Amino acid sequence: MTAHVGVPQAQAIPDPWSLPLDTLDVSAGELWQSGVLHDYLKRLRHEDPVHWSPTGPTGPYWSVTRFNDIVAVDSNHGVFSSDRDIVVGDQPEDFAILNFIASDPPVHDVQRKSVTPAVAPARLADLEELMRRRTGEVLDSLPLDETFDWVDRVSIELTTQFLATLFDFPWEDRRLLPFWSDMTTANETAGNTTMNEEERRGILMECHAYFSRLWKERAAAPPKFDFLSLLAHNTDTRDMIDNPMEFLGNILLLVVGGNDTTRNSMTGGVLFMHQFPEEMAKLKANPALVTNLPSEMVRFQSPVAHMRRTALQDTEIGGKAIRKGERVVMWYCSGNRDEEVIPDADRFIIDRPRARHHVAFGFGIHRCMGNRAAELQLRVLWEEILKRFDRIEVVGEPERNLSNFILGYTKLPVRLHAKV
Repeated sequence: MTAHVGVPQAQAIPDPWSLPLDTLDVSAGELWQSGVLHDYLKRLRHEDPVHWSPTGPTGPYWSVTRFNDIVAVDSNHGVFSSDRDIVVGDQPEDFAILNFIASDPPVHDVQRKSVTPAVAPARLADLEELMRRRTGEVLDSLPLDETFDWVDRVSIELTTQFLATLFDFPWEDRRLLPFWSDMTTANETAGNTTMNEEERRGILMECHAYFSRLWKERAAAPPKFDFLSLLAHNTDTRDMIDNPMEFLGNILLLVVGGNDTTRNSMTGGVLFMHQFPEEMAKLKANPALVTNLPSEMVRFQSPVAHMRRTALQDTEIGGKAIRKGERVVMWYCSGNRDEEVIPDADRFIIDRPRARHHVAFGFGIHRCMGNRAAELQLRVLWEEILKRFDRIEVVGEPERNLSNFILGYTKLPVRLHAKV
């Protein structure tokens, strides 16, 4: 596989302000991996907030980069469709997975409603004690004053444990979940040009086979509150197993949704506290700020960089004429740095007023159904960190993944310093 035309390579990415504006294509996964994506998006916000790029992975697309324009698009599903494709590029026709986030009503509404009880407030309240105990066990297993990888030992492990609980997934195999999550987003339409597509598809079909076995077990057992049981026993979704691409698509949606947002915000939060030590000092002086902290971490990280829609009719965004059938990409990570809506948007501020006023979870009918679960995991983590450690020292540069869709980390070397 080769990068699409116009993608700057990681070893020689130019300064965005030096390029002709009409050549700017922010869909290259190398931009995030190299730490310059926000610079590219800032130029678009300032100079061309609704920007036409002719060189997207599978064709031209519009970039929407300002907060209010993103909200306008995301809340108007009657004009901007989610059907089938939600990333910059189109899925290949011979392996197009289907799921409710990539569907319009009524399919979206019916399928989403079937699994929502797994992350409803009452259910999360029941799970908080278990989450706290497991978080404490993971933190207590970490070495003091020794370098280790926070991503693997904490972020992946904690989110995987919680996701395994939501699926009632075999505990000994739980690390398959982040592996399958990474495979789901490791494709060229999401800016990853390194993965062999045939190998990727084979891995995802192994995921399909594994979950098919679990589905049959849940369908034959009394209903419970895990994702699979809810789908298998709901009259509107119990036949989903008969459509392989729809079944696989919804399983992968729940895996990615339950993994990437929290996992990468857990890592980003540690990095931000290191980069903005005054904020860690605030938290230690006033631990009650931990309730505001998750929203600011999610905003500042914006782990889901974008969502794409397709125009169902001729329309207008920010003074630009959008034609029926054109791709419209909402850059959530840019909206969350929009200085006209969020003061000091490039600063991480844990006591920020109206911290939940961000678009990291999307907006409208597709707003992330697990947003409260993500906030809960982050809050519990930092409450338990404050009990044990004086600070978490980042001792090396973070390694970022290659993607234009999931803004994540593959490694973050840290050292823990005990609370005195």
